[in-house]
Amino acid sequence: MTIAQSVRNYLRNKPYLLEALEKNIVNVSELSRQIQNELKTDNMSAVKAALRRFSEELHKHKQKREEKVLALLKRSSITVYDRKSVIITSKEVQTKDSMKVDLPGKYVYLIDEVNLPEQISTLVRHEKCTMIIINSPKELEATPGVVAFLTAVLAEQNVNMIEFISCWTETIIVVEKKDSLKTYEVLTNIVG
Repeated sequence: MTIAQSVRNYLRNKPYLLEALEKNIVNVSELSRQIQNELKTDNMSAVKAALRRFSEELHKHKQKREEKVLALLKRSSITVYDRKSVIITSKEVQTKDSMKVDLPGKYVYLIDEVNLPEQISTLVRHEKCTMIIINSPKELEATPGVVAFLTAVLAEQNVNMIEFISCWTETIIVVEKKDSLKTYEVLTNIVG
């Protein structure tokens, strides 16, 4: 295996380094020294050259991927639903007008607060939430990076997503009421 291949393999398992390289915010010389030590090689110039080439490729690839994601999201729409609750139970519950996700040993429900059953045993209960649905074109399924882009943008704004579901053309994000306005503002700046 060449040094260039070894450097690429090393970096593929380090998403934080990949992101730093994509954004050109890493000291290439210092990272080369660290990789050189990890790979136990004496050829510092080969490591540094491989790192620079890989960084350039990542930057170009990220730009193209981000352009596709933004173009897709510009053709999407947003709908906001307030007064939602998320409950997680160990037993199935009969509810009215809810979304349900079956998981091994538990059920996740997204329910209108007016239909929230009072006397049920829950593992987790989040009340007074806001559900934001992004409806996108069908190409959503075949466009890599949409979920990563949305979650990264919201994380940068310190928004905690209680639930996140991506189904076909819908992306469903549930946040606490206190984060709903910030979430909506961030998303409307992206979505057309």
